[in-house]
Amino acid sequence: MVPDLGDFNDVEVVEMHVDSGDSLNIDDPILTLETEKAAMDIPSPSTGKVIEVYVQNGDKINQGDDLCLIELEESKKSEAKEKEITKADTEEEPIEIKKSPQVSQVQNPDAQGQKSDRQFFNTSFNSVHASPSVRKLSRELGVDLNQVNGSGMKGRILPDDLKSFVKGVMSGQNAPAQSALPELPIVDHSAFGEIESVPLSRIKKISGPRLQASWINIPHVTQHDEADINQLEQQRLDLKKSYKSEGISLSILPFIILAVCKLLKEMPDFNSSLDQENSSLIHKKYINIGFAANTDQGLMVPVIKDADQKNLKEISQELVKLSEDARSGKIKLEDLQGGTFTISSLGGFGGVGFTPIINPPEVAILGVARAQIRPIMIKGKFLPRLILPLSLSYDHRVIDGVGGIQFTTALKGLLESPELFLPEEVKNG
Repeated sequence: MVPDLGDFNDVEVVEMHVDSGDSLNIDDPILTLETEKAAMDIPSPSTGKVIEVYVQNGDKINQGDDLCLIELEESKKSEAKEKEITKADTEEEPIEIKKSPQVSQVQNPDAQGQKSDRQFFNTSFNSVHASPSVRKLSRELGVDLNQVNGSGMKGRILPDDLKSFVKGVMSGQNAPAQSALPELPIVDHSAFGEIESVPLSRIKKISGPRLQASWINIPHVTQHDEADINQLEQQRLDLKKSYKSEGISLSILPFIILAVCKLLKEMPDFNSSLDQENSSLIHKKYINIGFAANTDQGLMVPVIKDADQKNLKEISQELVKLSEDARSGKIKLEDLQGGTFTISSLGGFGGVGFTPIINPPEVAILGVARAQIRPIMIKGKFLPRLILPLSLSYDHRVIDGVGGIQFTTALKGLLESPELFLPEEVKNG
């Protein structure tokens, strides 16, 4: 089959995720499109094998354009049925909606442009399964797809599901969702002087709504602490020369990653995610550490997979490689996925502390600011010590204040006594 683009016109292909010979499952991303307001993935409607790709990065495509040729697995009737559903979905006639005083969310789409955009990002953020045409129609009607129950495979929302929801709202059976957030005032800045409009980068367009969704939907608490890293810094300097001879730049971050990995094994709630009903914790048996990498296009978060199974040198090498890939724009999609805990280190830029925003579906993030020499009272004398500021933001639905303090206190203890988590490096240093 040839997947159809759906209801989009004159949009740019910013990244192709498939090539000839690749295997696809239902809802696997085929490509990423970028419009003036959003960037989104176009999912595969069926399971099969890619035979031929018709578009490339940078192409402008329109409604009805072919994307790629997929050979279906004919033996799976359920996937063939999914194909028929998707085809019918893209050819569905628009629903005729009559004005009703009860339905403020499914009328006058032009007047609700900003709200619809926000709902679209929230819907994508919560991984709702729906085709591009259903997503577009939901935005035009002002319907939050998170409130619609899908009857398709894997909970996929079909056009009939959207129709039923709209009819329910119009009849009073379903109460329309109202935004609890007041709208920000619109200001004509040019009235006060000369201005210049600078477009946001694609990364910032995507990450901005996700950060906003995280801040609004997750009750953040931030616990601050400081660690005396004099001994750790001496250990780093002792190892730095031998690492440099192998082309490895050794920073403080790999040490912090190893210490965090040790704690995540002892405190599994920090290496977890809430399920969709927010009723259970999903404890992950693997530890994948994301780290914030600054690029010309904005902040990216590459992920070190199975970080707890790597030593200091391996983590240092991977940090360098992933950072270079991110800055050069060559990083792979899989290197940005699957994180279980994130560390944002801004020490190289300065500052004495900050409040990092949680990266969902994770439940915690560690912020690290610049270490500074401070006079610390030790045995009645003030001595110069290297102090590292730490900031742990966590989801208060999962972790309470005591848990947050226990984590930062334990991390402080590890960083101040590196032999507790670096026995081999200390011994061989």
